[in-house]
Amino acid sequence: MKFLDQAKVYLRSGDGGAGCVSFRREKFIEFGGPDGGNGGRGGDVVAECVDGLNTLIDYRYQQHFKAPTGGHGMGKNRTGADGKDIVLKVPVGTQILEDDQETLIADFTEVGQRAVLLKGGNGGFGNAYFKTSSNQAPRHANPGQEGIEKWVWLRLKLIADAGLVGLPNAGKSTFLSAVSAAKPKIADYPFTTLHPNLGVVSIGGSDFVLADIPGLIEGASEGAGIGDRFLGHIERCKVLIHLIDGTQEDVAEAYRTIRNELALYKDALADKPEIVVLNKTDAIPAEELKDKVRVLRKASRQEVHEISGATGKGVDEVLYGVVRMLDAERTEQEEALRRRTQGSWAP
Repeated sequence: MKFLDQAKVYLRSGDGGAGCVSFRREKFIEFGGPDGGNGGRGGDVVAECVDGLNTLIDYRYQQHFKAPTGGHGMGKNRTGADGKDIVLKVPVGTQILEDDQETLIADFTEVGQRAVLLKGGNGGFGNAYFKTSSNQAPRHANPGQEGIEKWVWLRLKLIADAGLVGLPNAGKSTFLSAVSAAKPKIADYPFTTLHPNLGVVSIGGSDFVLADIPGLIEGASEGAGIGDRFLGHIERCKVLIHLIDGTQEDVAEAYRTIRNELALYKDALADKPEIVVLNKTDAIPAEELKDKVRVLRKASRQEVHEISGATGKGVDEVLYGVVRMLDAERTEQEEALRRRTQGSWAP
């Protein structure tokens, strides 16, 4: 199935049904009076987060969604039927934005969440509604209220615990395939990965979801290469695994390039916990490896993990580091929730 993480769709809620002008006419009843019913309400446009979807590909083939009109009122005080709601089913992690692509309408992070995007128009009043002591035979009714229309953007941000970042050919896809059952395309040319991939990692009795996004290059924030549009998929990640290709000349510059692009995209992304990994160490002489680790440690100001995605050397150590960070994050969130719900205890 083709991966699609962004789509623009047209929505229109249903018009309300028109009210009815009618008069009661029965044998032996001299003054029947008005009995026109109200129109039904137009259908709403609703978005619902469902399980079993991981792409917006359905919205590639259908971009227009119109809810049905409410039924018109009828005689004998019969109200028109309400129009059925139209439901857009989206995967977990979907955001719905206005046409300006900035104003957030809804953000779906859990299965079962629903949001009414557009309300249907109210049904018009029939002439029975307008009956008064001074106007006992009204001959007018309201038309139904028109529905609302707008264009919106659907944007999918994958839900993952950890995200892989790095320059093209840093070995991200190889790393993902080595630690999970995911089978991303792997080749020795830049931008082999053209869309994000997800894999579930199991290590030491713990499971977490790992996301691999297409490689970044200098100027990605300005559209160079594939650009930075896929960085949205790691915005929800709690930990970043920064892979640097150990076979290139300047590993410090490679590290700084990615860090700069993360900061240009969003400050919060650059502030996420990070594990720095020097990859492809099996192809580097020992003395050269030692120098590159020292340079990279100085540039990143943190511990540098030496691994080889191809042979598996050092990979488990990185995964255990991710688990420890996720556990610490989870404990911190639970403690913050406890403080909010219980408040500060005082004797």
